Amino acid sequence: MPVPTAVRDRARGFLPAGAEIRYIFPASWNESAFFIFVVTDSAITVLANRFWSRSRPKNIWHVFPRDIRLGPVRTHLIPTFDLGGHTFEVDDEYVAVINACDAELSQDTALPPDPLPDL
Repeated sequence: MPVPTAVRDRARGFLPAGAEIRYIFPASWNESAFFIFVVTDSAITVLANRFWSRSRPKNIWHVFPRDIRLGPVRTHLIPTFDLGGHTFEVDDEYVAVINACDAELSQDTALPPDPLPDL
């Protein structure tokens, strides 16, 4: 399920002017602290949510440079990934989002050649 528009709008308020959200997803730490990860062209901004809230960011927890990889995501029982010395849990549906974020950093971003160029 995509992140609701209201959450995107709240997260946009913490970003620099003109920053475009490329990816956004929620994650948790220690099952009680909830965060929203906002990926732009230049940074990964991690927003801390209000106590026991998953959709109301209250401040910027940390800003990482965009060249940081979020994965690999460990997909046993509950999908997890490590960032900034912490292990975050994420819902299954957002694993593809994290993989897409990391795929953008790949040096091999060219599309494969068209196998049927004459069609």
